[in-house]
Amino acid sequence: MSSTSFLPATARARGRSPIARLSAWVAARASDPATGLWLVVTLAILHAVLWTVILTNLKAAQDIHMDVAEAYAWGTKFQLGYGKHPPLSGWIAGLWFMVFPAKDWATYALAMTTVSIGLVICWFISLKVVDRRRAFFVVVMLALYPIFNFKGFKYNPDLLQLVTLPLVMLAYLNAFEKRSVVSGIWLGLAGAAALMTKYWVLTMIGAIGLAALIHPERLRFLASPAPWVGIATLLIAMIPHLIWLWDVDFVPLTYAGDVYTLSDRGRVAQLVLGYAGHNLALLALPIVLALLVLAWPPRWAFRIWKLGPNPGVNPSQALNVWMVQAIVAIGPPLGALAFTIYMKTDWGISLFFLVPLALVAIPRLRVRKAALARLATLWLVLSLITLVASPSIALREMKASPNGTTGYGARSQLARELTEVWRGRFGSAWPAVAGYSEMNTPITFYSPDHPRPFTVPYTADETWGSGLISLEELKRDGFVGVCDTTDNRIASCEAWMAQNAPKAEKLVMTTQRFFRGQPGPAIEWKVFIQPPS
Repeated sequence: MSSTSFLPATARARGRSPIARLSAWVAARASDPATGLWLVVTLAILHAVLWTVILTNLKAAQDIHMDVAEAYAWGTKFQLGYGKHPPLSGWIAGLWFMVFPAKDWATYALAMTTVSIGLVICWFISLKVVDRRRAFFVVVMLALYPIFNFKGFKYNPDLLQLVTLPLVMLAYLNAFEKRSVVSGIWLGLAGAAALMTKYWVLTMIGAIGLAALIHPERLRFLASPAPWVGIATLLIAMIPHLIWLWDVDFVPLTYAGDVYTLSDRGRVAQLVLGYAGHNLALLALPIVLALLVLAWPPRWAFRIWKLGPNPGVNPSQALNVWMVQAIVAIGPPLGALAFTIYMKTDWGISLFFLVPLALVAIPRLRVRKAALARLATLWLVLSLITLVASPSIALREMKASPNGTTGYGARSQLARELTEVWRGRFGSAWPAVAGYSEMNTPITFYSPDHPRPFTVPYTADETWGSGLISLEELKRDGFVGVCDTTDNRIASCEAWMAQNAPKAEKLVMTTQRFFRGQPGPAIEWKVFIQPPS
């Protein structure tokens, strides 16, 4: 036996190539309990910084997405709910913008901070299931998953679920392992945080409940205090929000029923197929790259599988992960078909973060040390290539489809001009803006005065407002109403203005964005200036 075989991996690698030394260093740091967390945190921070810059460049020709502006608006007033959704995403946005300015780059930083925190939580989940080497490999796969980079550009309740749902899964695996009162409390608190993000998380909570009932070790878990303490803790933590729901006549549920219930089963089937295809396509990138790395060099192509038990995998917890992921992958599409629900592709954002772990937890899969550095290098190279190309990509997209998204509609320009108009007439800060949510919340974000948004109802029975300002406050303080002439609801918008601001000053304003000489759409806005009473 060679004497060098007794040396640590890093020492044996000193005589090797730089690539071999890097592979040994990454594997050693990832496997060391003293350095593994810091390696993952460093990767997450680098990911957040790189992709904040990339997204700022990619979206430079556009205004922020209305979901982001909506979260900002919610954060200007801390409430127990905001009409359409529970409050947690608004609270976090409010805290974030107490520190950061209302600038485009800060919204992308918030989104990337969110997904990067999710990466770290997923590493902790992985440690409950696989060894440290595999856990780091899972994190890098997630960093390559488009949901955690360019598809995660808009901070909203869907994106925040990449923090709260991993927390629920981590708390469940911990409770399943320890079966203690304390672990049950953490499970209940994690579930409450998830429900305060979006009610859609019931899909994951239900999947976890089914997994606990199906698992071969279910009796040991169900006979412990953990699940029952968890349920009690969740209910207690949700009491304030449940009271709010009662007070507002369950408006979020009314909103969901009105917006997402369809009668055309053929249309629902098309949406479900689109949902499935979209999410499979997004998952393909990290899975294909991971398999290529594991099977490289070619002589390893048929050696990535091995026989026998694997001490690097906890089979009991791996079973939990496989069952939960299978249930949330299959359950929602079947539910949509059964209950004719409008299935949005974005609803899959939060439901597939366990796929990399489910694959890496296959006991027969061989994850070599060299694979960690190779996959991390791929992530870094692809990120840097995207960073360099991002300005030209932004220009190319605007040239290809200048009218393809409301983001090119220069709402930021309109917000600044209307602020000057209000201040010039009344010598005070602009208090409120009325219009449809696609328009009024971006104006709240971009105006220096950040007027409170009032969402004009589209139909007579529409009851879900954000609660940031009432109609009585709107008329008392004065407001600027805005109707988009390119919106097919323009007649309804003008009718509402005629009824609620009959003596308002009427203006017509046009805005147009230019990016590196490329013009965006010229949009004509009908403006109604209602003075304070």
